[in-house]
Amino acid sequence: MNEQAYLEQLQALYDQNWPEGAPREALYPHGERPLSAYLSAWARQQPEKPALHFYGFELSYGALDRLTNQMANLLQSQGIQAGDPVAVFMPNCPQFHIVYFGIMKAGAIHVPVSPLSRELELRHQLGDSKPRALICFDGLLALAQPVCAELGIDTLIATSISEVPVDDAAFSLPDVCTAPKLDLPTGVIDLLPALQGVSDHAPAVEPALDDVAALNYTGGTTGLPKGCVHTHRNIIGTAAPFHPLVFGMPAEGPSDQIMLNFLPEFWIAGENIGMLLPVYSGSTLVLMARWDAEAFMQQVQHYRVNQCALLVDSIDELLNHPSLTDFDLTSLSVTPCISFIKKLNPAYRRRWREVTGSTLFETAYGMTETHTCDTFTRGFQEDDFDLGFDPAFVGLPVPGTQIKICDFETGELLPLGSEGEILVKTQTLLKGYWNKPEANAELFVDGWFRTGDLGTITEQGFLRYLGRRKEMLKVNGMSVFPTELEAMLGQNPAIAACGVIGRPDERKGQVPVAFVTLKPGSGEDEESLRDWCRENMAIFKVPEIRLVDEMPMTATGKIRKVELEQLI
Repeated sequence: MNEQAYLEQLQALYDQNWPEGAPREALYPHGERPLSAYLSAWARQQPEKPALHFYGFELSYGALDRLTNQMANLLQSQGIQAGDPVAVFMPNCPQFHIVYFGIMKAGAIHVPVSPLSRELELRHQLGDSKPRALICFDGLLALAQPVCAELGIDTLIATSISEVPVDDAAFSLPDVCTAPKLDLPTGVIDLLPALQGVSDHAPAVEPALDDVAALNYTGGTTGLPKGCVHTHRNIIGTAAPFHPLVFGMPAEGPSDQIMLNFLPEFWIAGENIGMLLPVYSGSTLVLMARWDAEAFMQQVQHYRVNQCALLVDSIDELLNHPSLTDFDLTSLSVTPCISFIKKLNPAYRRRWREVTGSTLFETAYGMTETHTCDTFTRGFQEDDFDLGFDPAFVGLPVPGTQIKICDFETGELLPLGSEGEILVKTQTLLKGYWNKPEANAELFVDGWFRTGDLGTITEQGFLRYLGRRKEMLKVNGMSVFPTELEAMLGQNPAIAACGVIGRPDERKGQVPVAFVTLKPGSGEDEESLRDWCRENMAIFKVPEIRLVDEMPMTATGKIRKVELEQLI
């Protein structure tokens, strides 16, 4: 099949089915410029408008712009130059936003690291990205310092949520927000006082759109997590087509949108919802440190939040919360949702509409490699049209994105209605994996990215996501890659061989299970190996351990995972 004719056929279907009134092109209110330039533009236009609320603490656009200028200048004073990676190892807090945009303004590269990481995971990511500095939550210093010393990372900057002035009367704070400030060890820079000691003038040079802006790490199909190289063009190119379609844009002037984010901002979805989209649109963000159902309802009512992306699991918790009727959630007008463990269905939609007046819809299809916002579904909810597809209906590609379905083995383009591999071409696509030329050669084909995901495009042009042909598991909504766990388990000297698969779990969605053979005389057992995993892995990655005498192997020396599945 001729690819050009195929894409023209799809475009005609998109034109035919495009929701009425939905923008057909990406919108750039301040031009196609780095997102940090949008922050500065909004700060000039609306300096007193709240950019961020955090449990009673407020930060205006003008203040955020000045603080991020200071952050950029602080980094430069420490010898950080354009193109240098800077790792950020902290949970959701205002400082994360200051650091993120400061790194951008300095022309450095943002490297988010999960604060759930354990030593082995932290050592891998820092060893791979080789940052010039690490900016750390003070509660994580005991983990970070020895790893930085081992890897030769000399600049270590720390901050504490306790440094943020918080009005305790406004909300009941989650426990994570009340940690006492620690005395910092010698040589560790205290972030907020250090910012006050440098100029708040903007750096002289704005980063170019094609300069590298971030390394977002994702688990891969082989080995340990890989860094996705994203540019400033990728970042602004994520917001410009997606936000107008999903959240809407005012005809002129600043946005009246009040968005709430509780998703972790080290994660690509949390980065998009918490930092990219609010600053792109000039909206106010209500930031939560973590999900808490009652705190969510308090803040929606208090700030009159009108837009929020939620997990379906969170929606289920809210709808069954004993305090639901104590709060007014009717300000919520746009509520896209993300299906991981639980899936959106007509019953959730009906009950949510009764409570809020808004209509739930699936947020998007995407992945870290494409900055996650490749499609949209808003506008296809009449008569639950979008829910009539099983499994997931993920809508149409956003402007500037193309999708096709090909045969997994041959790469042959498949006709509409056929099941095959989803390939994506978009301006938000990573430029490659950091230091991984072999993986890049395998996954890029003439500008198209091989997702490894199974899908189909219907006769009407809609994308249906049929599952991950990759082995990725979803544990409480978090991505877990068996090959990553196998690589980590392989570093335990007692383990001779291991194979990781997933088993269904009603509460968590999936649970990783590691089948392990031990070296003779190791003295290890299932419990001691699980203790080792707890010490070296984020808690949601820790697998169940099953000891076996030998692994089922193929003639070419590969583990037969289909036989392991029969042992569960």
